[in-house]
Amino acid sequence: MSLQLSPTFYSALSESGRPLAGMWVCSGSPLVAEICAGSGLDWILIDAEHSPNGLESILAQLHAVSGYPIQAMVRPPVNDTVVIKQYLDLGVQNLLIPMVNSAFEAASAVAAVRYPPLGVRGVGSALARASRWNRVPDYLASASESISLTVQIESEAAASAVEEILAVDGVDGIFLGPSDLAASMGLLGQQENPLVRAVVEHCLEAAKAAGKPAGVNAFNESTARAYLDAGASFVLVGADVSVLARASEGFASTFIPVSETADRESY
Repeated sequence: MSLQLSPTFYSALSESGRPLAGMWVCSGSPLVAEICAGSGLDWILIDAEHSPNGLESILAQLHAVSGYPIQAMVRPPVNDTVVIKQYLDLGVQNLLIPMVNSAFEAASAVAAVRYPPLGVRGVGSALARASRWNRVPDYLASASESISLTVQIESEAAASAVEEILAVDGVDGIFLGPSDLAASMGLLGQQENPLVRAVVEHCLEAAKAAGKPAGVNAFNESTARAYLDAGASFVLVGADVSVLARASEGFASTFIPVSETADRESY
């Protein structure tokens, strides 16, 4: 039996006539991932950097969302060759690599997703879901075409080197993380600060000049729209855990007396 892999995130982006809107999936739950996948959004980001996700739960979420018309990107906890190899072998096609601060680190990520002689990815496709256990014809020769690589710009050092990072062959695009960027600028918790927003917009301009797409994390709608106006090609506008937290708080504020809510907050 011959099988074909799904188009990558960047294939979908290039074919779209508008920016792509998505949300974080941080719960580690395949059920929640599936609910989000059926939302009508363009993409989801399954996170393993700040969420309780391991290889098994990521695989379960990939299974859960595979039947829906949505792109799934996955963020590993670290830019590590072995970790990236495991994610790719699971069948992850769209990777977001965190904390890429230099062209060297970007090139390391590129090497991790390519087979020799172009990279250092370990050859285990016959054992892996990535090739559907050798049911995808010529997987080894065409694997790089089935993978998209986004690197995350989330520090002053990365922003200063953004042009060099964008110039690395194999980096398909960048994603801006304003929260960590703000922290690296001495503005912890101030991702809306004009100084932070100016750096984000500089990186968006650099991506446009390089002819590569750039995305940004922005839970505030007005900020998200401002970044889209500034040239962002894709955005993350919410998270499953945040939606659940705020909605459940809304139920409490509607039905629980304020005095009792205050007492519970003391725990």
